[in-house]
Parts: sequence; structure tokens; C-alpha cells
Amino acid sequence: MLVADLVRGKNINEALAILKFSRRKRIANHITGLLKSAVANADQKGKIDIDTLFVKRLEVGKGPTLKRFRPRAMGRAFKINKKTCHISVSLAER
Repeated sequence: MLVADLVRGKNINEALAILKFSRRKRIANHITGLLKSAVANADQKGKIDIDTLFVKRLEVGKGPTLKRFRPRAMGRAFKINKKTCHISVSLAER
């Protein structure tokens, strides 16, 4: 969510530059791929100048938790929760 706050409302080129040099590389790479995909979708629809696009809305929400178990000593099990999230983006022209 901290990385999403950095790029919300920014020009698409500026947002990609911010994400490239972000300290949180793992989530920044996911959001970069998402933004590039959104720009490619906007380009396919046509009649849109890509240089005027900006990040109108970028939301990160909680997704389902995958529950897994790891074996431990003396026949016990250790519970591991793999948390996921949903990321949605909306672009607009200025």
C-alpha cells in the first residue's frame, strides 16, 4: 500500500520511474507490470495518447489466504498462511 501511494495521481512515465528506483522491489515489480499492461490495453483501444495518461486509481485490497501446513518434530504440524492481495488500476487522460 505504501508503494501504491507513491504513484497514485502521477503521470504514467513518472510513475514507472518512481517504481524503478523504489526500495520495495518485489511489490514495485508487480505494480510496474500491472501499469505496463494497463497502458498496452489503453493503446489497443486506440484514440488515446499514451503520454497524457496518468494513474487515476490504484487500489490494493486483501485477497484470500492460502492455508498450508509444514511437518515439524514428533509428528506435529506447523501452520503457514500465504497471504494474497488484489490490485486494481484505472488510467485516465489529462
